[in-house]
Amino acid sequence: MERPEASMENPAAREHDFGSKLRQDSVVKRLQDYVCWQRNVRTHPEETPPDFGPVSINLDLTQACNFSCPFCVDSSIINSGKSFDLKTIKETLAILQAKGLLSVILLGGGEPTLHKDFVAVVQDIKKRQLQVGIVTNGTKLDRIAEVAGLLNKKDWIRISLDAAREETFKALHQPKTRVTLKRILRQAQKIKQINSLVSLGYSFVIIWKGVQFQGKELPSNLDEMSEAVTLAREHSFDYVSFKPCLVRLESSQRESLLDHVDENQERTIVEAIRVRLEEAKKAAMGQVKILESLNLKAMLNYETETIKKQPRRCHMQFFRTVVTPTGIFHCPAFRGVDKGKIAGEDGYASQSRFDESLVRTGASIQTFDAEEECQAVGCFYHPTNWWLEELIRSGKDIREIAHVEDDDFFL
Repeated sequence: MERPEASMENPAAREHDFGSKLRQDSVVKRLQDYVCWQRNVRTHPEETPPDFGPVSINLDLTQACNFSCPFCVDSSIINSGKSFDLKTIKETLAILQAKGLLSVILLGGGEPTLHKDFVAVVQDIKKRQLQVGIVTNGTKLDRIAEVAGLLNKKDWIRISLDAAREETFKALHQPKTRVTLKRILRQAQKIKQINSLVSLGYSFVIIWKGVQFQGKELPSNLDEMSEAVTLAREHSFDYVSFKPCLVRLESSQRESLLDHVDENQERTIVEAIRVRLEEAKKAAMGQVKILESLNLKAMLNYETETIKKQPRRCHMQFFRTVVTPTGIFHCPAFRGVDKGKIAGEDGYASQSRFDESLVRTGASIQTFDAEEECQAVGCFYHPTNWWLEELIRSGKDIREIAHVEDDDFFL
């Protein structure tokens, strides 16, 4: 199931093209060394992985959140009192940068702007000239405005809105403060005015009729997709990111896409989304980019079950990890899940701890059975994991891997 390399040459289409990102000039040596290690370790299991850290990390600053979104896949760890201290964050970034870190995404497990040192963290990231992405619920955009001037062309801010109407916004997010969608949009536009270079995104998780969480049906926002694009266009957003709703299964604690949905239900859901998506693209009027997540594209092509079929080894955990106040995890879908834990929260905070975590990462790649453990997950990294697996098996001369110019290091 090798991914054709010809499809990975257009920088403008690289947002979700992780295989292409691994072939960028600043990353390809890591890719080559990883492929060599994988080829060797299958016959010499004692061999340690290459001495590199992840290209990109998800950095969860805090588990505190001022929303109570009923569809939050991290609801089990939200507001559990855990938060990173600034010293550990800086030590972690220093070690990882020395090991090749190129981008940091602040998100997950809580609202990053609620961390008391949020501004200092962003300042430190940009001082190190790393790319930074910020995923926020928009309630503290004044804090992002403080650092907006530090952000560069490849940096981005994505606001999780998931609605175009106030009543839907409140029903889906259940904010604990007196925040409104209208106010968030106005503040977002001001950030764009402060720094026109930064990419501003309107995140929209598509929720169709019948999606349930903990026995309760969530309000559908399907009819608001084109309205959301109109709002994005009117408030200086660069793109709207559409993705399907995932639900974390209580039985396995795994994220799942279209779980327990029969073929007729799937067809009804897909066709409804397809119609609304076309309306949304028309509403963009060529002024706002419409991004479709990999798992949304799979849904629209009736390939949901295909992207749930992983190779046994998850190779992407070598290139991207999730750093949280409760530990380091190999995948966002396994944030807070013991089977996905590589190390404690300080696992990258010193050279000796990094060395231990690297060994554990190698062991995780070899022993974590993604084919079994991820069979319910509509994985973003599915094509890249298969591309890597085929590359490893092929015996192809790694010096022949086509390079791509540096552009976007987010994984």
